[in-house]
Amino acid sequence: MSAVRPPSRPAGRQRDAARTRAEILDVATEEFARLGYTGARIDEIAARIHTTKRMIYYYFGGKEQLFSEVLERAYAVIREQEQRLDVGHLDPAAAIRHLAELTFDHHEAHPDFIRLVTIENIHEAQHLAASPTLGEVSSPAIEVIGRILAEGRAQGVFTADVDAVDLHAMISSFCFFRVANRHTFGALFGRDLTAKDRRDHYRTMLGDMVLAYLTGSAPAEG
Repeated sequence: MSAVRPPSRPAGRQRDAARTRAEILDVATEEFARLGYTGARIDEIAARIHTTKRMIYYYFGGKEQLFSEVLERAYAVIREQEQRLDVGHLDPAAAIRHLAELTFDHHEAHPDFIRLVTIENIHEAQHLAASPTLGEVSSPAIEVIGRILAEGRAQGVFTADVDAVDLHAMISSFCFFRVANRHTFGALFGRDLTAKDRRDHYRTMLGDMVLAYLTGSAPAEG
């Protein structure tokens, strides 16, 4: 005799639950990014979406779990883009430039992601380390970078013996700094790193820096 399965939740209620969770995560993302983990309040998040603290606790368990899910969703966006990355048809130099530009575009388009990562670093990555999802998922970009580097060395295009994680850190550092430090950098040097009229300059500069590092020479002008 087959086991009796519990009745499934009606599709309409499942959609409502998914929509409620998404609304909570949207507002929580804004609140945590704006005020930090310590400053954000569950009461304010509940008030903004016209629900109760009890409802948030029902779906997420508590503030710590809610922040962890906010982080998980923020990282999922860039991971999904990395998984869709198609550079197999490009030569190694063009492929690595394309990957760098993807990171540049993502960080620019998601300033809340930058703030959330900064906040999590203030807390020494305690939520990320405790997350069964984030703690075990590596960046698909590392595998892609590894393949590109191997192919570039095989073709004699890349002369430097570079570790994929190191290169990922190099690319991410520039993209992250440009968004995270735009205000302090602007106050000190009078230059907005995110100014629209200099966007293409910085995007190209990132690719040039990476390729110069990998080839051991600066790219030719023109």
